[in-house]
Amino acid sequence: MTLQCESNFRPPFLLNNAHVQTIIPSLFRKPVPPHYIRERITTDDNDFIDIDWSLAGSSRLAIISHGLEGNSTRAYVTGMVNALNKTGWDVLALNFRGCSQEPNKLLITYHSGFTDDIALAVKTAKNKQQYKEIALVGFSIGGNMTLVHLGRDNVDPIVKKASVISVPCDLKSSAHALAKFKNRFYMKRFLRMFHKKIKDKMALMPGRIDDKNFNKIKNFKEFDDRYTAPIHGFKNALDYWDKCSSKQFIHNIKIPTLIINAKDDPFLSDPCYPEEESKNNKNITLLMPESGGHVGFISFNRENMYWSEQKTVEFLS
Repeated sequence: MTLQCESNFRPPFLLNNAHVQTIIPSLFRKPVPPHYIRERITTDDNDFIDIDWSLAGSSRLAIISHGLEGNSTRAYVTGMVNALNKTGWDVLALNFRGCSQEPNKLLITYHSGFTDDIALAVKTAKNKQQYKEIALVGFSIGGNMTLVHLGRDNVDPIVKKASVISVPCDLKSSAHALAKFKNRFYMKRFLRMFHKKIKDKMALMPGRIDDKNFNKIKNFKEFDDRYTAPIHGFKNALDYWDKCSSKQFIHNIKIPTLIINAKDDPFLSDPCYPEEESKNNKNITLLMPESGGHVGFISFNRENMYWSEQKTVEFLS
C-alpha cells in the first residue's frame, strides 16, 4: 500500500492565508547564504548550465531544481540547502538554462518536461566518484521536471529518493488557475520576467525571436502558444501541457518519493493533487496540508527550517 498522509502542518498565527504563505517568504525570508562553489557544465547540445555546490563533506548528495524563473539564490532553495547541509548532505543547486544571470547560447531554454539537464547533473556528480547515493529535490516546475524524469526516463540507479514541493502535476489546470483574476499579481510578475528573457534572446540572436505585441499576452496559454511550444517542438500550448504534465508518469516512479502540495496553493487546482496515482504506487508519499500556499510552509523554530524542509530532511534521511 502507498502511504498517503494528511499532514500536521499548522501555520503561525496570522499567517494562515495562501497568499501570505506564498509571498512573505519570497519577499522577506533571508536564509544565511550557502557557500556556493560554481561550476559551468557544457551540455551535449553545446550549451551550458551553471551548477552551485554547497559541500558538507558527505557521501550523500541532494540535487535541487528550482521553480519557474528561479535560480539557486532564491530563499526557498537556499533554505533547503542549509537544511540539508546541517543534516549531513552535500548539495548541488541547479540553475536551469538562462537562469544564472547569463542567457544561454541556444534558442531553447528549459520547460516543464525538459529533464536532460537534471540527468546531466546526476551524471556530473556521479563521475566525481565520491557519492554513494543521490537524492532529487524539486520546487514547483522543478518538481514537475523531477517527477517526469523519475517516471519517464532511464534514471541512474545512484538516485535513491526524491522530494518535490508545490508541484503543478497537471499543467493545463495549473495554467488555468494562474489565469484567474485573483492570481493576476503572480501572472503579471511571470510575464515581466519572461519578457526580459525574450529581450535578452533578441539581443543574442537577432531575427530568430521577437517581442512584437508582447504586451497583448495575458496568460500562460498565450505565452506557451507563441514561444514555449514552437521553440521546443510542440504543436501548441495544449500539446506541451499534455506531454509534460508529471501526473501521467507518477505510476511508474520506482524510488521512494515525497510529494508535498498544500490544498490552498493558489498555483494549483484539483487535478494537481495526484491522490489516485499515489494510491496505486507504493513508492509515493503524498502530503496535502490544508495550508502552506505555493512554496510557503512558514515555520519559526531554532533550526530556521520551514516545515517542507523538515519533512524533506526526515524523508530523505
